Formats: sequence, C-alpha cells, structure tokens
Amino acid sequence: MQREQLADFLRRRRESIRPEEAGVTTGPRRRTSGLRREEVAMLAGMSTDYVVRLEQGRSSQPSVQLLGALARALRLSEDERDHLFHLAGHQPPPADGVARLARAGLMRMIDLLGDTPAAVLSDLGEILAQNRTAALLTGDHIDFSGDRRYAVYRWFTDPAARAGAPAEEQEHHARQLVADLRAVAGRRSGDPTVTGLIERLLAASDDFGRLWAEHEVSVRRADRKTFLHPRVGPILMDCETLLTPDQRQQLLVLTPADPESRERLDLLRVLGTQSFPTEHTDPSTR
Repeated sequence: MQREQLADFLRRRRESIRPEEAGVTTGPRRRTSGLRREEVAMLAGMSTDYVVRLEQGRSSQPSVQLLGALARALRLSEDERDHLFHLAGHQPPPADGVARLARAGLMRMIDLLGDTPAAVLSDLGEILAQNRTAALLTGDHIDFSGDRRYAVYRWFTDPAARAGAPAEEQEHHARQLVADLRAVAGRRSGDPTVTGLIERLLAASDDFGRLWAEHEVSVRRADRKTFLHPRVGPILMDCETLLTPDQRQQLLVLTPADPESRERLDLLRVLGTQSFPTEHTDPSTR
C-alpha cells in the first residue's frame, strides 16, 4: 500500500470535482471549489474521520468495497479507478468486477438528469448507481449481494420482486429478462459469472427453465412499465435504455407516460423516503 501516493491522489481528485458534478447542492457562501471531505464521506457511505485519515496517510488498508465506493463518489474514470486500487495495494477487479462499478461518464449523466429517475445497471441487471428519484420509485438496491444483485434472479426466486408489477404485465417482463440474459450469454460465452447464474436459475425456477428453453433473444432498449407504488399508486413510466459500446453497462432513464403518472411521481418526490420500504420493484424488470 502506497499511503502517501494514495493520500495525494484522493485529495487532488476531491479538490478537482465541482460539487454540482457529484450532485451536491452548494450555498452562496461556499469557499471550497471542490468537494469537502464530509461530502465525499456522505457520497461514499463512510465516516468523515476515515476519509481524513486516508488523505493524511494514516489509515489502515481500505477494502475493495470501500475503494469501489470512493471511485463512485469521486467520479473516477476506469484508468483512475485501477490506479486507486494499485495505490491501495489491491489488484483492480477482473472484467466482471470492473463492470460492477458505474462508469464516471454515466454517473455524470445521472447528475445532469436532475429529478428524472435514472440508474446505471450492469448487463446482468445489477444496480450500480441510482439517483434519489429512482430510489423513491423502485427502492434502493445498491447494497444487494450474491445472486440477489441480479434482477433476473430476484424476479424468478423472490415473489416480492413481482409484487410491484401488474399481473397482466408479469409474463412480458419475465420474457424480456430471459431474452436479455440470452443475449448476454451469447456475448460473454464461457464467462463463469454468466454460466453460473444461468445454472442456479435453472435449478431454482421451473418458470425460468420454461422461458429459457424457448431461446428468445432480445436486448432491452425501450419499454413501458407500470410501477405499483405502495404510497402513491400505479405510475406508468416510459423506460429508455442507453447502452455503452461494449454493452456491459446501461443507463436507464424513466419518464412519466401520462399526466396522472407525472403528478404521482411529483407527489412521491415531495413525500420523500419517510416510511418507504427498503425493497420494492426493480427498474431493470421493465
């Protein structure tokens, strides 16, 4: 671990980011051009004291999970992210691990979208980043672990994952998830992450096996989905997906499909997270 170099890199990256790039609201009296340490701590989900110790070269070796959180908070590029891992004495994540850290460019696009619900997903449907409105609409799925990270796995193994979609839409969403997984399996032939997920799904769900046997293939790009929200009722959303050139990550943008849905989404923003359940629908099951 190169403590002094790590400290210098983190400090310079923090000072180079404009608060608005990270979605931080600033006041007229602000004197700091970059992010404050406490703001980095908030964005990365760690204590301010630990960020201070990192920048002073006094910390213990940060874990891979903490480094990933810092990379997201500081909007690091892929090269900068790899450099961060090296300085901290870790090998950068392998291909699948890298895909699980949202790209800096997609994070900036989320910031520019403001209150429009938006999320960054991996090609397997794992939520890598989401803005406040997306979390209000669909629930916060950032911290899922194991196979529950993947929307397709939750859909076919957890009845609660389907509860947020009307019964008449569920078959359509199930087919889309399976067809998209087929496309991923073709692009990532032999990838143990993908083949292992498929094997576990076949063992866990007859319904998945039924749809998998039909060999439908389709990359999700646009759709319309009804979110059955427990506080404001059904919200009909148009779902647009922008894919990165390698198709390993995607930006999902959700916009109200009619005036009533827009009003309900506005109401949801006002209500905030008070008494909001931690798990509900999945934006990736659109």
